Amino acid sequence: MMNLSELKLNTKATILDINCKENIKRRLLDLGMVKGTKIKPVFISPSGDPKAFEVRGTLIAIREEDTEKIEIIV
Repeated sequence: MMNLSELKLNTKATILDINCKENIKRRLLDLGMVKGTKIKPVFISPSGDPKAFEVRGTLIAIREEDTEKIEIIV
Protein backbone atom coordinates (compact mmCIF):
# COMPACT_ATOMS: atom_id res chain seq x y z
CA MET A 1 0.00 0.00 0.00
CA MET A 2 1.22 3.51 -0.85
CA ASN A 3 -0.17 6.95 -1.49
CA LEU A 4 -1.03 8.45 -4.86
CA SER A 5 1.81 10.98 -4.76
CA GLU A 6 4.32 8.09 -4.96
CA LEU A 7 2.87 6.57 -8.14
CA LYS A 8 5.09 6.93 -11.24
CA LEU A 9 3.78 8.28 -14.54
CA ASN A 10 1.72 5.90 -16.67
CA THR A 11 1.50 3.30 -13.89
CA LYS A 12 -2.00 2.06 -13.06
CA ALA A 13 -3.19 1.64 -9.50
CA THR A 14 -6.43 1.08 -7.60
CA ILE A 15 -7.81 3.53 -5.03
CA LEU A 16 -8.19 2.07 -1.55
CA ASP A 17 -9.19 5.11 0.52
CA ILE A 18 -9.37 8.92 0.42
CA ASN A 19 -8.35 10.67 3.65
CA CYS A 20 -8.64 14.31 2.50
CA LYS A 21 -10.62 17.13 4.13
CA GLU A 22 -14.36 16.58 3.75
CA ASN A 23 -14.89 19.24 1.05
CA ILE A 24 -12.03 17.87 -1.09
CA LYS A 25 -13.07 14.28 -0.43
CA ARG A 26 -16.65 15.03 -1.54
CA ARG A 27 -15.37 16.63 -4.77
CA LEU A 28 -13.12 13.64 -5.54
CA LEU A 29 -15.94 11.20 -4.83
CA ASP A 30 -18.26 13.20 -7.12
CA LEU A 31 -15.62 12.88 -9.86
CA GLY A 32 -15.75 9.10 -9.56
CA MET A 33 -12.70 8.52 -7.37
CA VAL A 34 -14.21 5.85 -5.14
CA LYS A 35 -12.70 2.74 -3.62
CA GLY A 36 -11.79 0.24 -6.34
CA THR A 37 -11.42 2.84 -9.11
CA LYS A 38 -8.40 2.52 -11.42
CA ILE A 39 -6.20 5.63 -11.62
CA LYS A 40 -3.10 6.52 -13.64
CA PRO A 41 -0.89 9.65 -13.51
CA VAL A 42 -0.41 10.91 -17.06
CA PHE A 43 1.04 14.42 -16.75
CA ILE A 44 3.01 16.53 -14.26
CA SER A 45 2.85 20.30 -14.61
CA PRO A 46 6.19 22.09 -15.19
CA SER A 47 6.23 23.24 -11.56
CA GLY A 48 5.52 19.67 -10.38
CA ASP A 49 2.14 20.51 -8.85
CA PRO A 50 -0.61 19.66 -9.73
CA LYS A 51 -0.52 16.31 -11.51
CA ALA A 52 -3.09 15.10 -14.04
CA PHE A 53 -4.60 11.66 -13.51
CA GLU A 54 -6.73 9.52 -15.79
CA VAL A 55 -9.81 8.35 -13.90
CA ARG A 56 -12.62 6.52 -15.72
CA GLY A 57 -11.55 7.97 -19.07
CA THR A 58 -11.34 11.57 -17.79
CA LEU A 59 -8.31 13.71 -16.86
CA ILE A 60 -8.42 15.20 -13.38
CA ALA A 61 -5.80 17.56 -11.91
CA ILE A 62 -5.07 16.96 -8.22
CA ARG A 63 -2.76 18.96 -5.95
CA GLU A 64 0.22 17.22 -4.35
CA GLU A 65 -1.07 17.82 -0.82
CA ASP A 66 -4.25 15.91 -1.69
CA THR A 67 -2.50 13.05 -3.52
CA GLU A 68 -0.52 12.35 -0.35
CA LYS A 69 -3.80 11.47 1.41
CA ILE A 70 -5.14 9.06 -1.20
CA GLU A 71 -4.18 5.43 -0.48
CA ILE A 72 -3.64 3.13 -3.45
CA ILE A 73 -2.43 -0.35 -4.32
CA VAL A 74 -0.48 -1.15 -7.50
